[in-house]
Amino acid sequence: MSKPVSVQLYTVREAMAADRDAVLRRIAELGYQAVEPYDPTADPKGFRQMADDLGLSVSSTHAYALLSQEPAKVFDAIATVGTDLVILPGGIAEEEFTTRDGLQRTADLLNGLAEQAAGHGMRMGYHNHWWEIEPQVEGRHAIEVLADLLAPEVFLEIDTYWAAVGGADVPALLGRLAERTLALHVKDGPVVKGEPHVAVGQGVMPVPGILAAAPAAWRIVELDECATDIFAALADSHAYLTSLEGS
Repeated sequence: MSKPVSVQLYTVREAMAADRDAVLRRIAELGYQAVEPYDPTADPKGFRQMADDLGLSVSSTHAYALLSQEPAKVFDAIATVGTDLVILPGGIAEEEFTTRDGLQRTADLLNGLAEQAAGHGMRMGYHNHWWEIEPQVEGRHAIEVLADLLAPEVFLEIDTYWAAVGGADVPALLGRLAERTLALHVKDGPVVKGEPHVAVGQGVMPVPGILAAAPAAWRIVELDECATDIFAALADSHAYLTSLEGS
């Protein structure tokens, strides 16, 4: 794995709201060398300066704002933050993933955003939850049908935990989507909706097999909710993932 382990900053959203710079400093102290913002339009210049000062690269960014703000302004903010991988992390009705027509509409939206992203030297991606996995469309997980409808430049960020919750054999799914998958959300827990997550390596997810199925993808730790201290869980996650790389 040549890319450093990243962390989705939504994991520490409450602490970020209180003191962004202190949180970024602490993440760097834990050994992370990359981060994935969830709102690149929030003070992009200040964020970039702090990240640069700490030696943090930006693996990618989520950008819900593309659905509510002028896309060109959002892409300009992302350029300032410092990444060329832009990910829509939702905002599409769950029902759209239950039919081929809905998947075609979703693909049309993503393909249109990808054209705009290309004008800024960026690539557009999509991040799944369980509702893109649970529905079977034409005998396959809905996200697989969606992948066939996407323009070649559109990539996937597979949330491995939610894929498991949705009923997928995650390593097998990644094997089928390997060429599309540029990033993974790596998380762990009991694989039960509504239950808190745990540090990566401390739950039931087959993490080594998942990583082996997408060896070139960014590994991005995300813990949506955690019953233990979130920074301790991030530290344990980083230690586990780096130990796998060294084994």
